Amino acid sequence: MNIGDKMPKFNLFGVDDKMYNNFDFADKYALAIVFTCNHCSYSRSYWSRIAKLKERYEEDNLAMLCINSNDASQNADESFENMKITAKQVGIYPDYFIDESQEVAQAFGAELTPEVFLFNSKRELVYKGAIDDCWDNENNVTHVYLEDAIEYALDGIEVDYPEIRADGCGIKWKQ
Repeated sequence: MNIGDKMPKFNLFGVDDKMYNNFDFADKYALAIVFTCNHCSYSRSYWSRIAKLKERYEEDNLAMLCINSNDASQNADESFENMKITAKQVGIYPDYFIDESQEVAQAFGAELTPEVFLFNSKRELVYKGAIDDCWDNENNVTHVYLEDAIEYALDGIEVDYPEIRADGCGIKWKQ
């Protein structure tokens, strides 16, 4: 996806055993989609930061959705049952979704975990890429790319740095 592109439609099963689509979040002023997973060290290091951002901006009408597109047959940690456990442990329940067909990741052009796609109220892509600049130590973060982009999106302002390359593990595609 390129900056300015419209958000692709999606239909995903959540860890609360319910189906969701993009229209379920139509009332949100901004929507952050985080492609992530259970086993990648990059993804695991970001769980607390994702949960904090989700909680912090919920009142400002931001929805933050986490999507696991990894092929669970390649790693048992990626199973739907383990996703349910992770979601509760890290504080993102019920906003963790399985993309078993991998069609959503492909539609978004996601490649890594974690990788963020932030959409404004018109569901135009305004930011994609990294959460911040220090995946392995939250205390050493100097640039909070996603947080800045969220602030801009919620204020209806163009994001200064709309694309910052994410670091992470490659999505485990089906064979």
